[in-house]
Amino acid sequence: MTGNARIPAVSVRPFLRLIALVFVAFLAGCQAAKYRTLETFGIEKRDILSDRVESARDAQDDAREQFVSALEQFRATVAFDGGELEDLYDRLDREYRRSVDDADRVRDRIDSIRQVAEDLFEEWEDELAAYRSAELRARSAALKRDTESRYARMIGAMERAEATMDPVLQAFQDQVLFLKHNLNARAVAALRAELDGIEDDTEALISAMNASIDEADAFMRSLKG
Repeated sequence: MTGNARIPAVSVRPFLRLIALVFVAFLAGCQAAKYRTLETFGIEKRDILSDRVESARDAQDDAREQFVSALEQFRATVAFDGGELEDLYDRLDREYRRSVDDADRVRDRIDSIRQVAEDLFEEWEDELAAYRSAELRARSAALKRDTESRYARMIGAMERAEATMDPVLQAFQDQVLFLKHNLNARAVAALRAELDGIEDDTEALISAMNASIDEADAFMRSLKG
């Protein structure tokens, strides 16, 4: 071998792709094992879905209250008329950060609902073929379609509420960043012009969350019924 000889390069892409596939399969296996374990205790995917919907509803309820609290703090900030402006900024920053945390929690809960719902409906569809009675198969298929329709309405309402969080969070972030570098009365006065827009966005968010919470309650009642 000469000094200029090169070792052939080995592409890492196929290897990385294999690792990714193994990891995905591992996660799927973990999820399947989790379902099997819960089923041994009489907890079916339908029960898991109901619990996750309830958890998402509660997370939205908490987020709704937090966004209202953040709005009240912003109102207090723009109403500043002397005193410790830095304290006002600190309180507004805390409210904003809490709102971000609550919004992330809502998103996580909605993602967990999608996962178990997909698994539930896939299992339901597979099990339709196991029926010997055509009548019972038809009734189960009709119930599946009805449940899917109710689920679609609920998850759609949740997704709309989720989307309305972003404009409010962005607006709060803008106010916090502006005050961070401009802690003076003139900066506060400049923010007053933003109040109406933030109030409108927050009102739209609260309305969307109320609708989403109502749909979640209705869906849970339909599962129990």
